[in-house]
Amino acid sequence: MKVDDIHDILVIGAGTMGHQIALQCAISGYDVSIYDVSQEILKKAEERVHSLSQRLMHKGHISPAQAENAVKRMVFTSDAQKAGQNADLISESIPEDPKLKGEMFARFHSICPKHTIFTTNTSSLLPSLFAEATGRPEQFLAFHFHDIAISRIVDVMPHPGTDPEVVAIVAAFAEKIGQIPIVLKKEYPGYLFNNMFMAFLDAALTLASKNIGAIEDIDRCWMGIMHTAAGPFGIMDSIGLDTVWKITSYHAQKRGDDNAMKNADFIKSYVDAGFLGQKSGRGFYQYPSPDFLSPGFLEGKSASSAQEK
Repeated sequence: MKVDDIHDILVIGAGTMGHQIALQCAISGYDVSIYDVSQEILKKAEERVHSLSQRLMHKGHISPAQAENAVKRMVFTSDAQKAGQNADLISESIPEDPKLKGEMFARFHSICPKHTIFTTNTSSLLPSLFAEATGRPEQFLAFHFHDIAISRIVDVMPHPGTDPEVVAIVAAFAEKIGQIPIVLKKEYPGYLFNNMFMAFLDAALTLASKNIGAIEDIDRCWMGIMHTAAGPFGIMDSIGLDTVWKITSYHAQKRGDDNAMKNADFIKSYVDAGFLGQKSGRGFYQYPSPDFLSPGFLEGKSASSAQEK
């Protein structure tokens, strides 16, 4: 198989990253099926695809014709057979549970053609944890995207059993959809950026969970010195606090790190209250108009945030 043999893309999981990956592939001319078991999530994903395509168009990243044609190339379905029977490449973005991911890939192994390449968009897991469960470990690797509205970087990370030719094909595919592939030499939890990024978030969460500084002040400090549009807590809201909690909790348990576990518990208190970030309308801040975007935020002249539950 060569990269030019890839025509049909299947995205498994229609959540925060799934719909972004699907849109990027569709913009690049590929036919895309988005599969999810939840009709409600599929409906929301379709709405978010339209919104994101308009956002990219207004920013000048794509033309109106590209936005319109991309949406036309996308199919949203809960029918696994229909979704997978013609897929040339799969991108999976379901919850960070190796058993769940393995079971999902095993299901599609029985549906997809033999040539189909399987990839996971996992943020925190090693592909080797569920490579054998895919049924085609030599055609499986991690292919990890970041927010497509702000970044073109993608991580390509094989496990020890991945065929080097498959790694080369996925890296070439990344370039064909306008991304910049960063190919890792070996498996490592969190890739390159996420290792640096999680250390950043861990530091912010430690300051907040130990009540050393207020959430707004931690964000204000970072934004004022680094000249960023958001601080660590605003960023976590954009990722989704349920996702941040799962990643933080997983690594805390794996390392036996009590401080990291306290940080995970701190986030979980928000998740348990239903405050998941932007997608739920409330996280550390309230949306669609979070305090950190208000004109007086850096000077401490903003309204109260959602940090008091």
